[in-house]
Amino acid sequence: MTDPLDRVREICLALPEVTEKLSHGSPTWFVKKTFVSFSDHGHGGPLAIWCAAAPGAQEEAIEKEPDRFYRPPYVGVRGWLGVRLDVDVDWDEIAAIVEDAYRQVAPRRLVAELDEE
Repeated sequence: MTDPLDRVREICLALPEVTEKLSHGSPTWFVKKTFVSFSDHGHGGPLAIWCAAAPGAQEEAIEKEPDRFYRPPYVGVRGWLGVRLDVDVDWDEIAAIVEDAYRQVAPRRLVAELDEE
């Protein structure tokens, strides 16, 4: 079984100019700004990632699958999406969610670079 942190790290660091740092004690990925944070039960919630999300995406995901998606503390008010990793995980879907998060905060030139790949 693959470690969820290792998989998330691999997905995030494959994107252009992403860096990883600890933020509030959790591994967090940046492309100028934060776009994904790993949540390992430290805030009383599930093993999850918290991701920047397009307007309306948080509500839509939670409505469709409330057992997999949630409004995370602190950043949920800004539309971020909590994605549980302690359930049956579709890693292709996680990669797509992470890429969407990246596109929300990355500079245009990096999004264009991603589109060229």
